[in-house]
Amino acid sequence: MKKILISIKEDYLFFTYRSSINKEQGSLLNTNIISDNELVFSEDYINNNQKIVGLFIKELCTERDIHKVHVSKCELALLILKILKKNNYVTSFYIKENCNLTYAICEELFNNKYIKTINCFSAPTFMLEALDKYDIKVETRNETFVTSNFMLENNLEQFSKIYYKSSVRFTPALQNDDIEDFQAFCKINRYLKTIHFNSFDSYSIETILKIIKENRLKNIKIIVHDDSNDINNIEYLKKLNKKYKKKYKIVFKISYSDNYLKDNIFKQIILNTLKICGLIISVIVIGIITYISIFNYKSMQNVTGIQEKVNDVIEKSQEEQQEIIDDHIDESNNVNEEDKYKIINTDIASLMVINPDVYGWLKVNNTNIDYPVVKAENNDYYLKYNLYKEKDKNGWIFMDFRNSTTSVLSKNTIIYGHNMYYSGVMFGTLHKAYQKAWYTKPENQEITFNTLYSNMKFKIFSIYKIPKTSDYLITDFNSDEDFLEYVKMVKDRSINNFNIEVNANDKILTLSTCTGNNARLVIHAKLMEE
Repeated sequence: MKKILISIKEDYLFFTYRSSINKEQGSLLNTNIISDNELVFSEDYINNNQKIVGLFIKELCTERDIHKVHVSKCELALLILKILKKNNYVTSFYIKENCNLTYAICEELFNNKYIKTINCFSAPTFMLEALDKYDIKVETRNETFVTSNFMLENNLEQFSKIYYKSSVRFTPALQNDDIEDFQAFCKINRYLKTIHFNSFDSYSIETILKIIKENRLKNIKIIVHDDSNDINNIEYLKKLNKKYKKKYKIVFKISYSDNYLKDNIFKQIILNTLKICGLIISVIVIGIITYISIFNYKSMQNVTGIQEKVNDVIEKSQEEQQEIIDDHIDESNNVNEEDKYKIINTDIASLMVINPDVYGWLKVNNTNIDYPVVKAENNDYYLKYNLYKEKDKNGWIFMDFRNSTTSVLSKNTIIYGHNMYYSGVMFGTLHKAYQKAWYTKPENQEITFNTLYSNMKFKIFSIYKIPKTSDYLITDFNSDEDFLEYVKMVKDRSINNFNIEVNANDKILTLSTCTGNNARLVIHAKLMEE
């Protein structure tokens, strides 16, 4: 009797045949429960109880938010598709075995109104067409033998890509291989709408038109990108447009060069408009540059003034520092009585006379980042206020409000700062870390973060930019597995492999700032010594 193993792997259900089963494990209606993430059913049981098993699988998908199903064999795919008919959670179906998609499987897909993507090794053209009518997209894994520049330039290495491609590009002059492959492409493809020519070439254009007519393709837009202003070429394309537009619904469009636009069609209009626009833009640009320059100068002056005051406080005598600590330690939210006698950095502690929120000091080599670090009751306050709690567009460098400020660090200490790119204050020079010349230097890979209680060095293991998200802003984790999964996620995003191993017992530091297009620049570093 065949046994079918159902296991949960990441975000999908995996079905495969299991050759044997442990007899000591319990059973439930021919089902052996292997673990929380694995179940075993007999094939007969599933065949005889499709409705029950289907409801069970649907409940499992709902509970685990699973939308993808993988099966190991084509023959198994038939059975699994039957129990997924009413499962509105599963939208993607993957067949691992390298075999052709069968018509029997297609029929089951036709009967399933929820699956919208099928991934298989290969599928005949007629099946692609049939599945397309049911809005089911087919992804095939078998690669075609690419020989022509046309196939390479358009990344047509898989059959499914040829079938669904809507826009192609040619670089004249065409070779015989390009012509043959485009003929084959037209026989397979069903979605072509746009053809681009990187330059004007009458032979290439006429050759492609001939193939289009032979395959009775219509509603095609042909765009010629050409940097010349040869009026003969333009007239030639106008004639083709007139000839083919009505009968074949093929439209020609010229992507004019800047020189042509300037010297011909819009010469007078553009020249006059440019003069007016140029004057307006110049005034605006000068105004913006002046404003930015003044703002940046004031920002640098303001931060420099704060740093000078900080240095004055730190340079006080040891006796005066101790008096400051004794006077302010009970008022500080960052230091409790238990940790009072563990303070080792009196320089940092003395800054509590300026701001009782001071907790540490951050330094990143070969940047301007060399600042005291504060922490508020939320992550908004120090976006608008500086170290002296004065309103300031620069804000200040601050820790995540969830982080620990005792002598025991959180699993992930997160530090934020504005990206004041033009003035270079706060995290305005952190963008240097994204440059290869910076992150490949060993001395730059070490970040210093000292607190009231510890002097610490962190080693960078990940640098990346990512659209705005909060998935990396986690300070503590429910388990070691969650932490290691988090580490893998941020390592996979990194622009460089720093070959730093991070274990479950390690603690890490995260620096986060804004970058262009509402994205984030993020650095993760591992605590090396404390």
